[in-house]
Amino acid sequence: MADDLSQRPIVIKRIKKVAGGHHGGAWKIAYADFVTAMMAFFLLMWLLGSSTKAQLEGVSEYFKTPLKVALTGGSSIGESKVIIKGGGPDFTQSKGQVKKSTDNVKEKEKEIIRERAELSKLQKLKKKIEEAIEANPSLKKFQDQLLLDITTDGLRIQIVDEKNRPMFASGKAQLQPYTKVILHEIGKTLNDVTNKISLSGHTDATPYPSGDKGYSNWELSADRANASRRELIAGGMDVNKMLRVVGLSSAVLFDKNDSYNPVNRRISIIVMNEKAEKAVTDEVQALEVDMQDSFSKELLTEPDNQP
Repeated sequence: MADDLSQRPIVIKRIKKVAGGHHGGAWKIAYADFVTAMMAFFLLMWLLGSSTKAQLEGVSEYFKTPLKVALTGGSSIGESKVIIKGGGPDFTQSKGQVKKSTDNVKEKEKEIIRERAELSKLQKLKKKIEEAIEANPSLKKFQDQLLLDITTDGLRIQIVDEKNRPMFASGKAQLQPYTKVILHEIGKTLNDVTNKISLSGHTDATPYPSGDKGYSNWELSADRANASRRELIAGGMDVNKMLRVVGLSSAVLFDKNDSYNPVNRRISIIVMNEKAEKAVTDEVQALEVDMQDSFSKELLTEPDNQP
């Protein structure tokens, strides 16, 4: 029996241990690293997107010269609003980037709201004048000579000549009776808005009989503009609403293809918007400053005749 046992071969079983196989945790570690990296990436993108230009400049400056920024110091931790705490100047505080940008946006929004409100007001005035013309039989027959439109400067009301129906006596600043009626009616409605008024007189290119050296189309257009201004006031317009009265002769033609067309002879009334009014006011103020400077220079250069 013992001999039988000694003759049996010895079988050694070696069990190969696999570390988990497809049930192990190595892939979980790799996945966790990937998720962490993605979170860090999206966090970086969020910071870049929500940071102001000044803050980004602060970060850039720090990485360019970290030692210099650390040595020069900055706001202490907790007080500084830059991304990197405790080092470098606070760019948001020194430049005021955030506040400035916010103020600019708010100011632009207010300006847009003001412009829309003003445009709406001028459109209502335009409609009211058109309704007044339609309702008044004496004005309705001159409807073709009354042109109303909204321009970049405001509401423009143009009274143009027709070949057989001029606004003024030929070569004079004397208004025809029907032109006075038109201006009186317009003058009443202009008080419905607080906007200032600009008025310009225009002629065609036909030379004035006396020639350029004497009384010319420039003087004629200016005189006609002032005659129209007086009739607007006579119709009830507040005298303080008028900001500018000019005569432009044939410099600004209505019909650019035919400078002798009667429609070039016209009176243009503009109910100015805020932007146009400011431009005219600034121009007048600049002219006043120039006149004062010229007057001061003349006083300084005058010889002293006193003994």
